[in-house]
Amino acid sequence: MRAGNAFSIMSFVDSPGLMLPPSFRPLRLPAAAGTAHDRACALAAGDDGAAGTLVLGARPGTVAVAVVLAPEEPLAAARRVGLVGLVALAEAVGSHAPPDKPVTLDAAGTLFFDRARLGGGRLAWSRDCPDDAVPDWLVFSWMLIASKREAGDPGHTPDSTSLEEEGFEAGPDALVESFARHLLRGLSLWAEDGPDAALARARDHLDADPATLRLDGSGWFDPARGGPRL
Repeated sequence: MRAGNAFSIMSFVDSPGLMLPPSFRPLRLPAAAGTAHDRACALAAGDDGAAGTLVLGARPGTVAVAVVLAPEEPLAAARRVGLVGLVALAEAVGSHAPPDKPVTLDAAGTLFFDRARLGGGRLAWSRDCPDDAVPDWLVFSWMLIASKREAGDPGHTPDSTSLEEEGFEAGPDALVESFARHLLRGLSLWAEDGPDAALARARDHLDADPATLRLDGSGWFDPARGGPRL
């Protein structure tokens, strides 16, 4: 998995005020432009220079990010980068969270904060790629619930929570910046120690065997809403 300056960077207009490692190039979507996940997949499938692009969504009430990656291993191994991304997300949330509340992950890629669903991550790749071939691209994306005001009484959605409810003081950009730093560190460890290192790091956060992880969004993403299940 290519990381650091090995990323091929696509030239987009920078997002003002967003401080990312030089490996990443941000693209902030307007509100009506669809999801960060879908835009990143479209960019990855249509341009060989999209690797390193970090797309920020603009759906109200959520924080959403998708990053295009350039794998160097066959798909069967390269898929483990989803663990790197998911751990980076958990570490970013944990670094900005109020103290003494656990951040955990399940086998479906759902992220829980203090045992309530806060969001999750998913992984996409070119679907015509067999397991023994190197995929042209991978996209890791995640979404967090920033606010549940649209859902009305919190008692109607007891299984989920939001950054607002939990008293997160960091804004969305700070979480994105932290995620990018943790992701780059995870990719650097991958480059040094190989994809098996991703499994070892994930065990500190997962409540399941990392080998059973499926990052298809089925555990936390609501297609009808276009965001995390409330």
